[in-house]
Amino acid sequence: MRTIKHSRQRESILTFLLNRKDHPTADTLYAGIREEYPNISLGTVYRNLNLLVELGEIQKLTCGDGKDHFDADTSPHYHFVCQTCGCVSDLPLPPVDNLDEQAQACTDCHIDSHTLIFYGTCVDCLANPMAHPSDT
Repeated sequence: MRTIKHSRQRESILTFLLNRKDHPTADTLYAGIREEYPNISLGTVYRNLNLLVELGEIQKLTCGDGKDHFDADTSPHYHFVCQTCGCVSDLPLPPVDNLDEQAQACTDCHIDSHTLIFYGTCVDCLANPMAHPSDT
C-alpha cells in the first residue's frame, strides 16, 4: 500500500469540492482554488483530483460534454444533466437496489457497478428559454 503525503493544496481542493453541489469541472475548481493558492498550477489540480478519485474520496463524472465533472458525494446516487445549459446536479432518486443483478441476468459479462445519468432541461432553462437558446 502506498503512503500518500499530506498536501494542503489537496485538502483545499477537497474542501472546495465538499462545499459545492454543482459538480464543477477541473477548470472551475482551479479558478476557485487559485484564490487561496495563487501559484497553484492546473496540472497540480488535475493530479490531485485524479488522486482523490483513485483514493475513493470523490467521483469523476463523464456527462457527454467533453469535460470531467467532480462530485464529493461518493454514496450511490444518480445525476441529472441539463442539455441546454450543461448544469450537473444530484437527482434525489433512491438507487435501484438490484439494478446490477438485473443487468447481470442479461449478460455473460461480470457487472461490478453502474452509473446512471439522466438528461433533459433544468427548471431554470424551462422557466427562461430565451436565456439559453436551443441549438436546434
